[in-house]
Amino acid sequence: MGNIGDEYANTRHNIGFKIVEALADEAGASFVSDRLAFHTSFRLKGKSIHLIKPATYMNLSGKAVKYWLDKLEIPKEQLLVIVDDIAIPFGNLRIRARGSDGGHNGLTSIQELLGTTEYPRIRFGVEGNFPKGHQVKYVLGEWNPEEKKQLPDKISTACEAVKSFALIGLERTMNIYNKSGNRKP
Repeated sequence: MGNIGDEYANTRHNIGFKIVEALADEAGASFVSDRLAFHTSFRLKGKSIHLIKPATYMNLSGKAVKYWLDKLEIPKEQLLVIVDDIAIPFGNLRIRARGSDGGHNGLTSIQELLGTTEYPRIRFGVEGNFPKGHQVKYVLGEWNPEEKKQLPDKISTACEAVKSFALIGLERTMNIYNKSGNRKP
C-alpha cells in the first residue's frame, strides 16, 4: 500500500509501493494504469504473481484490493498486503495471517470492503520516532539518511519474503521471516 503522487514517492507510508516496484523491476515487469490501481503481473517458478499499487490513496485502498481480487478470482488467502507499521523497528518484518487494522487507515479500508480481517499481510517496520501528535507528518515524511542507506537491503529482504509466501506458503514464510532482525535464510 501507498499513496499515489510524486510528493509521496519516498515516504515511509509508501514502503508497500517500493517493495512491489522492486519485485516488478526484478521480474522485468512494468506497471500499467488500470481500474483503481497500477497493475502488473509475472510468472515466478510457474506461479502467476499479480502486483497492484492502489490509485485510490491509502484510506480507500480496499476499493482497489476488492476489485482486483474479484476480477482475477484470487481467494483472500492468496492476497498479501504490504503496509508500513510504526510499532515495529525499522526494516523488520512481521508477517501475519490475520489481524486488526492497528489504526492503519489502509487496512481499515481493506477490512471494511472484504468484510474480514482474515487475509495475510506483511508489516514493514518504520519505527515510531516522532513527537506525540506528529504521526501523520512522520509517516508522510522521507526516510532519514541512515535509513536511506539501509533501505535497499531491507526492501530486498521484504521482496524475498513475498516470493517465499508465493512459493512455500504463509506458515513456512512466517517461520523464516518473523524472527528477530528478519535476516534472509
